[in-house]
Amino acid sequence: MHVAYIHQHFQTPQDTGGTRSYEMSKRLLASGHRVSMISGAMEGAGHRVGLSGAMKQVDVDGIDVFYINEPYENKMSFWQRVACFRRFAKKAQGVVEARKPDLVFATSTPLTVGTPGMKSARNLRVPFVFEVRDLWPELAIAMGIIKNPAMIWYLRRLERRIYSAATHCIALSPGMREGIAQTGYPEKQITVIPNASDLELFRPDHELARDQWIGDPTRCRFAFTGAHGKANGLDALIDTAAELKRRGERGIQFICVGSGGLKPGLVRRTRDMGLEEDILWHDPVSKADLARMLPTFDVGLMLLKNVPAFYRGTSPNKFFDYIASGLPVLNNYPGWLAGMIEENDFGKVVPPDDPMAFADACVWFRDHRDDAIDMGRRGRLYAETACSREERARQFVETLEAAHASWQNGRRPLAR
Repeated sequence: MHVAYIHQHFQTPQDTGGTRSYEMSKRLLASGHRVSMISGAMEGAGHRVGLSGAMKQVDVDGIDVFYINEPYENKMSFWQRVACFRRFAKKAQGVVEARKPDLVFATSTPLTVGTPGMKSARNLRVPFVFEVRDLWPELAIAMGIIKNPAMIWYLRRLERRIYSAATHCIALSPGMREGIAQTGYPEKQITVIPNASDLELFRPDHELARDQWIGDPTRCRFAFTGAHGKANGLDALIDTAAELKRRGERGIQFICVGSGGLKPGLVRRTRDMGLEEDILWHDPVSKADLARMLPTFDVGLMLLKNVPAFYRGTSPNKFFDYIASGLPVLNNYPGWLAGMIEENDFGKVVPPDDPMAFADACVWFRDHRDDAIDMGRRGRLYAETACSREERARQFVETLEAAHASWQNGRRPLAR
């Protein structure tokens, strides 16, 4: 089976983002399938591959990647992103149709990648599978990013059109499955495949020399790795650091690794409040470097802005990287991940928008190092038994194979 795989933000282990699409494609190849990846130029990827013309075809470990020269950066404004998404969607359709695949697969975000997915699949008369990584436009509306009633109507209509055109949908969390089903899409045609732990890449060891550790190794260091945008709610970290300073608590340090549109303002606020030694803002690193770095920290941080839609509608890569690395997790929002942490006792969950409770938890981790290490061990064991990349990639391949088989047997998407 030849799969056209549309992911505007495709990343490899040499890049700084999540590598789910890379790992799933590798499993497709190992199962005897062929993959044509259609990607934009996320952050520095275009420079890395020498992208200068309209498109460049690159072999990435057997994956046939077509990089469309449509650069994207997290610091873009809303309207810059909208324009970028529209241009990529238009160009991607032509690339997919020229490949003549047996199945078209598209993974969000953005939601607009579903447009070239459903259109090219319809024109080629092949099955279309859509993967939902975030519930859009629900999250954007809940955050107040999208307020215009006409745009909300258009995006909700587009969401339903994409789902209706899909032979099958993949959701990255149980809440996302519920969100898809609430549009009227048959729940039996939705498979939940969360993000996973790469147990080979991320390990609980300390091979990185101590003089290369980030921050003060004498402190209890809490790591946040990921985007620094509106959704991430990193002001909560600054509020907590201020609360710890007010109490006179020492021996705690926060390290944020990543980039995003709000990072300059967060750095300024940290400086203005005199917290430069308590919060360190580090540049993003490649996935491979992150795997060497993470085990040197003491606790992994799961932070999100307090938006109820986030409680069910996200599946962050960083969480699975943390537990694979043997880190206990401190989480500041409710939802399915919070339940997983509490049920399996590999971290702590605090209420959102509560710097006092957050500070209390940080002090507990500082003062209970042995207990925290035991939590990290339980997290690693949970990753091995319930979250392995190998198992979830197998499920992914089987889902695409079943969608292709059902198409050949005459099952078609909903007619709307």
